[in-house]
Amino acid sequence: MLNPVKVGVLGLGTVGCGTVNVLQRNAEEITRRAGRGIVVTHGSARDLAKPRICQTSGMKLTQDPFDVVNDPEVEIVAELIGGTELAKELVLKAIEQGKHIVTANKALIAIHGNEIFEAAQAKGVMVAFEAAVAGGIPIIKAIREGLSGNSIEWLAGIINGTGNFILTEMRDKGREFSDVLAEAQELGYAEADPTFDVEGVDAAHKLTILASIAYGVPLQFEKVYTEGITKITREDVQYANELGYRIKHLGIAKRQENGIELRVHPTLIPHKRLIANVDGVMNAVLVKGDAVGSTLYYGAGAGAEPTASAVVGDLVDVVRALTSDPENRVPHLAFQPNALSDVAVMPMEDIETSYYLRMTALDRKGVLAQVTSLLSDNDISIEAIIQKQVGDADSVTIVILTHDVKEASVNQAIQNIEALEGIEGQVMRMRLENLKG
Repeated sequence: MLNPVKVGVLGLGTVGCGTVNVLQRNAEEITRRAGRGIVVTHGSARDLAKPRICQTSGMKLTQDPFDVVNDPEVEIVAELIGGTELAKELVLKAIEQGKHIVTANKALIAIHGNEIFEAAQAKGVMVAFEAAVAGGIPIIKAIREGLSGNSIEWLAGIINGTGNFILTEMRDKGREFSDVLAEAQELGYAEADPTFDVEGVDAAHKLTILASIAYGVPLQFEKVYTEGITKITREDVQYANELGYRIKHLGIAKRQENGIELRVHPTLIPHKRLIANVDGVMNAVLVKGDAVGSTLYYGAGAGAEPTASAVVGDLVDVVRALTSDPENRVPHLAFQPNALSDVAVMPMEDIETSYYLRMTALDRKGVLAQVTSLLSDNDISIEAIIQKQVGDADSVTIVILTHDVKEASVNQAIQNIEALEGIEGQVMRMRLENLKG
């Protein structure tokens, strides 16, 4: 049998060590699958004295990741340090030297992927990034290879575990957003600065990648409409529940006649849908193909070994393909590089969906009539309405669900409603998706 393939791991943190452990524990099966052994021979970490969850004896260790990239013995570089600028420099340097790349870095791929794939294409090397989206769920492979006979109509994913944990706790225990966020930080689910998770940036990075693979378009992170979950109250969660819906933070990509939709935002989903029942830190992606219908992929979106499962799966793929002609490999973004299309990403104002609107109104005759009249003026029809007294105050909460309507019409209606004398403060708006299979 051929000699084992030597891998250099950049970053020996949670995922890096998880990868080392999985490769060591399942070495025999991995060798049988790949046709050759895969061993981590080189590693870099900022602090070499720090205790680790993996066995590093026998590895060449360094604090400088460029030492690993420049070592001629290393055939595959696993980039697991995160961030974008240093990671990009390391990856491009490794590609220049003809090394294959495996990465778990969604921001790197979403922002610099077009440039990285072009460099890899020119050098005939592979860049594998299954671990960049939804942790251990093989969603990239499923769309890129398993569903390659389909025209993908839409996909919708819970692709950030922190946000999903927060919304689950708010629903199950009636807690406030800020309390649950503090707990998520204590448990290590959320960073000290949780912006990427709660404002939807992390999900937008992942959606950028999924949409590119689903539709054969270049990676366009800057065009994703992104909205976080910070404004959701426990009352919103409760009202959604009363109306038969769950609130989930979704990344949605849809093909339309005049372009594709790319959006990340809190979404009401009918509570009977399987994806509405994905709770805690778990991830799930629902994909609708014209031939297959709806398919759901569920699993752990983060963690040492679930993410390592995807990294090692990519290492096996790269090793299997080492001997194949670069022209015959699976393309990075599912479509042949010269066949990517420049379909437009639709502006948010042109998107059509249903809406949840919540407002506080003075408890006076005629205010609700004014609200419904303004909705009607903007061609918005109402599917459901609930009105609740707010404690002893002389105000009421009005919650309205609309039928499908253009976002631009809803924007105009909200502006007009907020200008009414009988309305206090701002209107809370969330979008609603039925996700029918």
